[in-house]
Amino acid sequence: MPVRVFLVDDQDLVRAGFRMVIDSQPDLVVVGEAGDGDAALQALSVTRADVVLMDVRMPVLDGVEATRRLQARPGPPKVIVLTTFDLDEYAFAALKAGASGFLLKDAQPPVLLDAIRAVHAGDAVVAPSTTRRLIERFAGHLPDGGPPAATVWQALTQREHEIVREVARGRSNAEIADALFVTEATVKTHIGRILAKVALRDRVQLVVLAYETGLVRPGAS
Repeated sequence: MPVRVFLVDDQDLVRAGFRMVIDSQPDLVVVGEAGDGDAALQALSVTRADVVLMDVRMPVLDGVEATRRLQARPGPPKVIVLTTFDLDEYAFAALKAGASGFLLKDAQPPVLLDAIRAVHAGDAVVAPSTTRRLIERFAGHLPDGGPPAATVWQALTQREHEIVREVARGRSNAEIADALFVTEATVKTHIGRILAKVALRDRVQLVVLAYETGLVRPGAS
């Protein structure tokens, strides 16, 4: 069954361009579209989608709040937020709201298609280095008084703690494997177990939580 994609953007031409690219693929299909977050929420209450491409800056209801409300629903689709500028504060807010990653609107078609497939498979679409830059840039926006690290991470093993810190520092699976003298497959398995233990969906949310709880501090190497 093809991956069902829903488009949310206030520009008709942007949606038309995405639709053309996505519908050209045998394993992907656009199942609907909307011009603002409110219309998207209404449509997605009756339209089943696997992945939503969500613009962040829209009238009526922006992509951040739309993402937050969508992720509060049972069994929500994955969300990729779209932004015009790299390190857009809206994109950061959308990641905190539950999006699985972000893309620049001028991303090349192969990048867009790979991102949709990756998110549907359960991965995040923000490159590790970009994740770190995003967090470092907007660390001041993280709320005070979050849950203490000891409470959140207490179910993790020592090795899993090490891997969380490496992920939060922006290192890829390959780099973590080299640093810890294990295979990439082992790192991926550990990350899957960590996500299950702390009830998160991908490594982007893992990075945010690591900073929110103080497990990793901005500027840490």
